[in-house]
Amino acid sequence: MSTLGVIPARWGSTRFPGKSLTPLLGRPLIAWVARAAGEARSLDRRVLATDDARIAAAVEGLEIDVVMTRADHASGTDRVAEAAAPADHDIVVNLQGDEPLVPAEVIDALVETLQREPAVEMATVICPLEDPAELASPSVVKVVADAQDRALYFSRLPIPCRRDGPAELAGGDYWRHIGLYAYRGNFLKRLVREPPCRLEKLEALEQLRALHLGGTIRLVRARFAGVGVDTPADVPVVEGLLRERFPCPHKR
Repeated sequence: MSTLGVIPARWGSTRFPGKSLTPLLGRPLIAWVARAAGEARSLDRRVLATDDARIAAAVEGLEIDVVMTRADHASGTDRVAEAAAPADHDIVVNLQGDEPLVPAEVIDALVETLQREPAVEMATVICPLEDPAELASPSVVKVVADAQDRALYFSRLPIPCRRDGPAELAGGDYWRHIGLYAYRGNFLKRLVREPPCRLEKLEALEQLRALHLGGTIRLVRARFAGVGVDTPADVPVVEGLLRERFPCPHKR
């Protein structure tokens, strides 16, 4: 069994074109993401999957392979599948190209979940949701789980709905989904073969396709799973956190 970490990165981000090359403390965002992937002990190989030579050049000299992929992929998952070309028994981790602060232990926990539970096709990460603004925001994906921490549903709306009175965030009922995924090779290949389902199109959440197909998604709970760069306004926030984590950011 091989474990492969793939970072999908395209130039044409809808909200932030060229985001992968945005400088953070003097280094491109994608170089920080590659560094974070390099700290995960569970990955046998790390790959950058991109459609742009400029992004590929930004990781030269780092311990990561580059696979040039098609430019017309509908999702990061499709790009990951092309770059990975996994065997059925392999484990593939989708490492988001805009998440430079993902702790290595979170990546390792995803991999270890699939290694430990052969019946689970897929795993992803969730964090406690404690900000009322995030609960109300459709850009923050919420998730509900069963008693075995398997995903029941993902939504951009606040779920579960508290019928009587306002939501109580301190009660542990609300969880935020973090878009890190680990797949078994055979399940990843099945996912990208299938067309988007109706719920996936309604919510614009591709993980709903896995549930639609009857797949099991194990939820890995974490207190912190990084902060993403979604818009230019996120850059100074992430730079501050990087400065705290890496006092000498010029060193690789």
